[in-house]
Amino acid sequence: MLVAAAVCPCPPLLVPEVAAGAAPELDAARAACADALGVLAAARPDRLVVVGPAGQEGHGAHPEGARGSFRGFGVEVDVRLGTEQADDTARELPSSLAVAAWLLERTGWADAPIEGLGVGEPLDAERCIEVGREIAAGPERVAMLVMGDASVCRTLKAPGYLDERAEPFDTAVARALGAADVAALKTMDTQLARELKASGRAPWQVLAGAAEDAGLSGALLYESAPYGVGYVVATWS
Repeated sequence: MLVAAAVCPCPPLLVPEVAAGAAPELDAARAACADALGVLAAARPDRLVVVGPAGQEGHGAHPEGARGSFRGFGVEVDVRLGTEQADDTARELPSSLAVAAWLLERTGWADAPIEGLGVGEPLDAERCIEVGREIAAGPERVAMLVMGDASVCRTLKAPGYLDERAEPFDTAVARALGAADVAALKTMDTQLARELKASGRAPWQVLAGAAEDAGLSGALLYESAPYGVGYVVATWS
């Protein structure tokens, strides 16, 4: 049973050491993420499932204790998922789950056991929704931390260059996430999301599957497009 969810962006730039001199530009996003995690803690879940994009072939589970790193971005920052002893046999966390692990460490999460799930970009909507249903099945009180970015095409200098469809797409995404609109997320235009390189599409549809019978209400905590990339922070409770 899903009792709460937090939606956060997943750029490595959220980690101040990665952002370096530009770190203050995302202070508001970091603060919103911390507030969102507070909503998860207040729900007193039995377990926390962290879901994030994992590239083309990255679908799979990551146990508590799995390690992640930002060394590929030139900084000696390592993280692990949860408070359990590091699991040296587990696959390394994808970037999105490493950012989630950093957020959880930063806020001192110790409220419930954690498990991670990387969702491959090609996973279709129907399968994403089914994965979400599987997460929420059963009597356990489940909370979800759902990582993902909106479009990367908001400005000429954005990673995906300027696409006039990006802003209305991001606005619709923010509206759906802020309103806990399960139907809107289920029917998201997956082809458009792919063209706009919105990494959050699959994780958001996993959330939609988990929440379809939960009756949760949403709140939009943050929406912006620094660096031409759409970032949204929302809570469902």
